[in-house]
Formats: sequence, structure tokens, C-alpha cells
Amino acid sequence: MIHAADVREWRNRDVVDTEGHKIGVLEAVYVDTTTDEPAMATVRTGLPTRHRLTFVPLEDAIAGPGYLKVGYVRALVKQAPSIGTDDVLPADQEEAIFKHYGLPYEPGAAGERQLARR
Repeated sequence: MIHAADVREWRNRDVVDTEGHKIGVLEAVYVDTTTDEPAMATVRTGLPTRHRLTFVPLEDAIAGPGYLKVGYVRALVKQAPSIGTDDVLPADQEEAIFKHYGLPYEPGAAGERQLARR
């Protein structure tokens, strides 16, 4: 299991898929607001002049020396919802990320967001 205390060490690591293919570079980690545990990461993908931050779940992720291996294939991650490198995830788009990966989305009782950037 990946712990929140390790988050600071992950930035700029390569993110690879289940088969070891590079997806991109880890930009940020989002925690589940209920548990404060890492839940999603943004991966910097695309051409140098057209980078995007693509979301990928961190369940089953494995941290290795210089890389973070996620439990999803590269094609699925590259098709996931994304934001610009200087953008913030709008609250109304959060659920789409979970749906893309077939994961349940559970906002707080008063509609609080499920994800918070760490």
C-alpha cells in the first residue's frame, strides 16, 4: 500500500503501466478527502508544447526506484479526463474521472469533493 507520507518523493517520477510502458511523468497526487490516503495522480503527457495532466487511480500502484507503476494500461490512461498544466480540476468534472475507470464516486454528505490535491 502506498502511504501519504511518501507523496513528496514521487513528483517527477516516470509513471508506467501494467506492462512497464511509460505513460508520462508524475505531476501531483490527489488524496481521498475521507481517508487522506493517496487516491489519484496526475500524469504529465503529450508533446512538450502541448502537455496535459491526465488522471490515473493509485489503487494497486507500486512505487519503485524512479518510477510509479499503476494498475492500468497506457491506452486507458491516455484516454482519461485531463486538465491543462496550469488548470485546477473543476468539482463538476471529478465524477467523470471515476466513471472512466469504472470506480465508484462518493462525494461527501454535503456534496464535498472526494479528491484534494496534495
